[in-house]
Amino acid sequence: MPPMSPEFSTSVKLKYVKLGYQYLVNHIITLTLIPIITAISVEILRLGPDGLLDLWTSLHFDLIQILCSAFFIIFAATVYFMSKPRTIFLVDYACFKPPVTCRVPFSTFMEHSRLILPNNPKSVEFQMRILERSGLGEETCLPPAIHYIPPKPTMDAARGEAELVIFSAMDALFQKTELKPKDIDILIVNCSLFSPTPSLSAMVINKYKLRSNIKSFNLSGMGCSAGLISIDLARDLLQVHLNSNAVVVSTEIITPNYYQGNERAMLLPNCLFRMGGAAILLSNRRSERRRSKYRLVHVVRTHKGADDKAFRCVFEEQDKEGKVGISLSKDLMAIAGEALKSNITTIGPLVLPASEQLLFLLTLIGRKIFNPKWKPYIPDFKQAFEHFCIHAGGRAVIDELQKNLQLSSEHVEASRMTLHRWGNTSSSSLWYELSYIESKGRMKKGDRIWQIAFGSGFKCNSAVWKCNRTIKTPLNGPWVDCIDRYPVHIPEVVKL
Repeated sequence: MPPMSPEFSTSVKLKYVKLGYQYLVNHIITLTLIPIITAISVEILRLGPDGLLDLWTSLHFDLIQILCSAFFIIFAATVYFMSKPRTIFLVDYACFKPPVTCRVPFSTFMEHSRLILPNNPKSVEFQMRILERSGLGEETCLPPAIHYIPPKPTMDAARGEAELVIFSAMDALFQKTELKPKDIDILIVNCSLFSPTPSLSAMVINKYKLRSNIKSFNLSGMGCSAGLISIDLARDLLQVHLNSNAVVVSTEIITPNYYQGNERAMLLPNCLFRMGGAAILLSNRRSERRRSKYRLVHVVRTHKGADDKAFRCVFEEQDKEGKVGISLSKDLMAIAGEALKSNITTIGPLVLPASEQLLFLLTLIGRKIFNPKWKPYIPDFKQAFEHFCIHAGGRAVIDELQKNLQLSSEHVEASRMTLHRWGNTSSSSLWYELSYIESKGRMKKGDRIWQIAFGSGFKCNSAVWKCNRTIKTPLNGPWVDCIDRYPVHIPEVVKL
C-alpha cells in the first residue's frame, strides 16, 4: 500500500474533528446529565434502604402545600396541552399524469414555433437556444389548445384544461385515500394566471357535490410558490376547526397564457412551463395518524414585494403589439438569492442542530467585531434534512440552490429529474419531486423533507415535513411507467 498523501490524511483528521464537535454540541445536555445522574445513583446506593427511610421520615409535608402543588401542576399541564398547536398530517397526495397525446417533443415544439412566428426567425432561434439548455426532456406536455396552429387559447379550452387536470388529480386522490367528497371540510385551490368566474374552487364543489357548509378558498396571482401558501392557509384553518379534512389543489393552467409575440423576456416561459397539477389531503384527525405519510413541522414564508425590482421581476404585461405575456427579468436569479437568504435566516434556527447554529453565531460575531472580510459561514442543511424538494423552475434555479446550499447531486436529483420529465409545472412541481423520492424507495420513517418554492411578488416559501412511516414504492402515480429509466444524464446543451 502506498503511503497516504499529507492532504488526504489532514482532510480525514479534520473530518473526524468536525464529527466529534457536532456530536459534543448536539448532545451536550445528555453528556451533562450523565455524570449528575451517576453521582445521585452512587449516593442513593451509599445511603442504603435505612438511610433512605430516615431521609423520608425527616421530611415534613403540609396538606395545603401538597394540594396547592398538585393544583399548580395540573393547571400548568392543562395550559400546555391546550396551547400546543394541533398536529397536521399529510394523509396522501396525487399528481396529474397528462395523456400521451399532449406530449411535446423538441422537434414538435420548434416546428410549431416556426409556423406560428414565420416572420421572426430570431425569436424562433432564441427559443431553440433556451430549449437546448433548459434541462427539459422529450416527454413534457402542453394542453390540447396549444397544439393547434395557431394556438386557440379560448375560455372553453382553458376551462377544459382545468377540468382535465384538477378532476384527474382529485379522482386519483379519492381512490388512494378512500375519501368521500362529503368528508371534505376545507377546500383550497391555487392557480395563478387563470381565474374565471365562477372560481375553480366552485367548479370542484359543483363537480363532486361537496357540502354547502364547506370552507372554500381560491388563490390566484401568487406564482409558483402558491402551493406552500395554500398549505400554510390549510394549516391555520385546521388549527381552528377540529376534526377536519382539508384538500389542497395546486395547478397552473397553460392554455390562456401561451405567448405568441416576439419579446424574448416573454418567450422564455413558453419554453419552460408545462401541464401539471396535484391534490393533497391534510387532516388534524387523530384517527389519521397511523396511515398518514407525513407530519407538517414548519412553514416559513418570505415576501420581498416592498422592493420595486423584486416586485417586477416576474410581471404579466402587454408587449408593444398588445399581446399579453409573462416577462421574466434578468435580475430574477439575484432577487431569488436574496429571498432565499431571508428565508434561510428564519428557518435555520428552527431546524438546524446546535453545532451548526453555534458555528454560524461565532462567525457572525467574528465578522462584526474582528474582521468584516471573513467568509460568512454557510450552515450545513444536510444535517437538518434527508431530502430536498427544490422548485423545478428551471435549470438555473436548481444549479444556484445546489451551489449556495452546498448540496450533492443526489440531493437535487428529484428536482432535476422532475424538470426533465414534466417541465416547470409551477406550484405542483414539489409534489412530483416528493413522488419521485417515494418511487425510488428512499423515504424512511423519521426522514425530514425541505420543500423550497419561489414565486412572483417576489416570494420564497419553505415547508418542512417529517415522515411518519417507511413508504413502500407506490404501485401507481406519475412515475410508475418511467422511474426505472431515471436518473438520466442531462447534458449542458442538447443540440437540436
